[in-house]
Amino acid sequence: MPIRVRASGEWTFNGLKEPRLELAQRLAELERQPADRTAWDLTAVEELDDAGAVWLANALRKAKHVEVQPRHREILNQVRQGLLVPTEPERFDPLAGVVWTGNAAAGAAEHLRDGVALLGQLALDLAGMLRRPREFPLREFSAGIFRSGVTALPVTMLVGFLIGMVLTYLSALQLKRYGADLLVINIVGIGVLRELGPMLASIISAGRSGSSVTAQLGVMRVTEEIEALSVMGISITARLVLPRVLALAVALPLVTFCTDIAALGGAMLVTHYSLGISPGAFMQALPRAVDVVNLWIGIGKSAAFGFAVAFVACHYGLRVLPNTESLAVGVTRSVVASITGVIVLDAAFAMMLRNVG
Repeated sequence: MPIRVRASGEWTFNGLKEPRLELAQRLAELERQPADRTAWDLTAVEELDDAGAVWLANALRKAKHVEVQPRHREILNQVRQGLLVPTEPERFDPLAGVVWTGNAAAGAAEHLRDGVALLGQLALDLAGMLRRPREFPLREFSAGIFRSGVTALPVTMLVGFLIGMVLTYLSALQLKRYGADLLVINIVGIGVLRELGPMLASIISAGRSGSSVTAQLGVMRVTEEIEALSVMGISITARLVLPRVLALAVALPLVTFCTDIAALGGAMLVTHYSLGISPGAFMQALPRAVDVVNLWIGIGKSAAFGFAVAFVACHYGLRVLPNTESLAVGVTRSVVASITGVIVLDAAFAMMLRNVG
């Protein structure tokens, strides 16, 4: 004898909140019954929305005898057809790696093309401003130096101080075994002035100032301020990109110098208490152990790092699409690309200047 199932009431999102547990239990019991022995009567259903239609469509997946009101038949049929659409399993593609490599290469070539175009436009804008100095955005330039330089000093100097202490302590532990305590000044001095100081300042600036620049330009893209400037005939690169790039290129050597002083201060503190070298002796031995050219190499490298960080940040900021998801992706990629670029540049400088100092 067939089982007649009768549904009534409101099959809506709000109407199914309270009885959903009991309803799920009863529908599970009905699924155990043969489909040809179950007849559904839905004529008493008063209201039906998408949520209720999904419940009923899952229960009616194998049903053959269904009575429903004409005004509810259309939505119920659409949901049932959607549930019956077969999902194809994901097939293994032997060329997936080749496709991914090709897409990555195409994306890299596109970034390279846009980067070269942006660099050329910056050169043209800078040449034009050298002929017309009054057009230089001095206010944006000074504000960029303050934001990326002055406000970054506390965190960079703190990190430099701690790194100087750690590097000195670890070096002292090894040099004590061979009685070469004074060589710690050579190791720390060259390592901090030539490598660690510029690298620390650049990486912190990439995560701090670089992400800020990308977010600023990205928000301007989302709010269509960049398009408005273009409509008014204002050069985007001259007004937004050039002052930020020059500001970070000028500010980062100053930040690096302060980071070097903080790191050497941490080294001086550790050598005083662990090796018994007084601060006066440390200051006298430092110029003899480390040539001044190492300081200038670090300062010059930090200027190049600052230009690279700001340039990459502006590049990704101008590529942001007018939506929030693209903004988040752009900021993340900007920081990663900036840090990677700094490390690559540092390796290149290390090879080119290996015989200097």
